[in-house]
Amino acid sequence: MSDESDSGEVLIVTGMSGAGRSTAANALEDLDWYVVDNLPPQMLKPLLDLTELAGGALPKMAAVVDVRGRDLFAELPEVMRTLRDRRRLRSIFLDASDDVLVRRFEAVRRPHPLQGEGTIIDGIRLERERLASVRERADIIVDTSSLNIHHLTTRIADLFSDEGAARHTLTIMSFGFKYGLPPDADLVADMRFLPNPFWSEELRSLTGETPEVRDFVLAQEGAEEFIDAYAAALAPVLAGYQRENKRHSMIAVGCTGGKHRSVVTARELAERLADSPGVAVRVKHRDLGRE
Repeated sequence: MSDESDSGEVLIVTGMSGAGRSTAANALEDLDWYVVDNLPPQMLKPLLDLTELAGGALPKMAAVVDVRGRDLFAELPEVMRTLRDRRRLRSIFLDASDDVLVRRFEAVRRPHPLQGEGTIIDGIRLERERLASVRERADIIVDTSSLNIHHLTTRIADLFSDEGAARHTLTIMSFGFKYGLPPDADLVADMRFLPNPFWSEELRSLTGETPEVRDFVLAQEGAEEFIDAYAAALAPVLAGYQRENKRHSMIAVGCTGGKHRSVVTARELAERLADSPGVAVRVKHRDLGRE
């Protein structure tokens, strides 16, 4: 058998019906992943063996595993447990709120695969019960409730584009509380304890990307102290994520509108964490430009 460094990576794509598994699979194919759809869990071990035997011929393979496998799907948690010692096996779980899933099924006029003689919401609730342990063990959870096809495709590209030698990819996302919390954030920082540049006539129309706003925010009492302390507190967290083979995480940094304080803090935090061992840091501004 090939050395692990030469074996391909296998990604399990699973989650709620209607949450975007097909979109995620298409996005992965566009990123040169070899995608197998509707794979029975019992075939995961042979698939993993195949990537090892193939060496560099199959560097990235994704398997879509879901409740369409009927009774066979029940074995997925146990199969994943037995394969977890293989470093290159990861899983992503796609989720969405019940009301969003109902609207999506109604829009395409198709029944939920588990609803039987019941309603769509009956099928969704049954599926949540069956997937609870799978979701709990997922490496990455993406809530697609507020994402359209294009947004989800971009999210998958952000997560699974080539990451070089990094063992963990950290996304630091600025956002505005007035637009809601990012549903898939691992940690949330609230910068509303600092004075808001919005109330300055000179700064209101500018953003946290400008030197004027950056200087204003960092000059406030507690700003630099918070950023330094938060970066220091995250160091053992990022190291622990790597020990637990968690490959991706998101830190959300919020202010009222996601335009000034959160943008500055996200950039500053990224600079302080840029040299973290084994970590690739990305910055995204979710709500910049919405005002």
